[in-house]
Amino acid sequence: MTAVLTPSAETVTTPAGDARITWHLPPRRSPKPRAVVALGHGAGGGIEARDLQALAATLPPLGWGVALVEQPWRVAGKKLAPAPKALDAAWTALWPALVERGLPVIAGGRSAGARVACRTAQGLGAHAVLALSFPLHPPGKPEKSRAEELAAAGLPTLVVQGGRDPFGRPEEFPRGTRIAEVPYGDHGFAVPKSADLTQDDALAVLTSAVAQWLDGLPGPPR
Repeated sequence: MTAVLTPSAETVTTPAGDARITWHLPPRRSPKPRAVVALGHGAGGGIEARDLQALAATLPPLGWGVALVEQPWRVAGKKLAPAPKALDAAWTALWPALVERGLPVIAGGRSAGARVACRTAQGLGAHAVLALSFPLHPPGKPEKSRAEELAAAGLPTLVVQGGRDPFGRPEEFPRGTRIAEVPYGDHGFAVPKSADLTQDDALAVLTSAVAQWLDGLPGPPR
């Protein structure tokens, strides 16, 4: 019988307002989680994103804690995300709540959340970085590359990117980037009905790639 995992929510006060962390942890009778995978959302949506929800469902039974982080602007019900500096400040302010359990923390997120993780991970002492749908450039403007921001993470980093993401296809990333491609996926990892794999298949590619990468990380999570 599969254990039922019940998420728990925690409100964290930041200078930008209240943030919220929804914890998805391994079953109580399981060994202590190997690490916490902290995932922020993008600028156009929240933690209900299909990739974040798929990881929150898949990783805890494998021994990884998942913390889905909602930025203060989202908790407050606002429609527009603030400037990057404000996002970084809020993430930095809630970081102590992520490390409070005494576990290594992999900083991550999707789209804008991935950028926040890359910009702050090294300074906060993160163990690694997980970048989902990293917005390498604005759609149609490859000359406005954010490759330096990705490289600045300075830690083991996995990029998971849709094969047809207009914000940067896998082949556009600099050589040496560790990247897992979700075939046919767009910026939200949605796949067209004409693709030769289903939406569930696409998410399975994503979660499997992340789980394998986590298992291969050196240091405390092993």
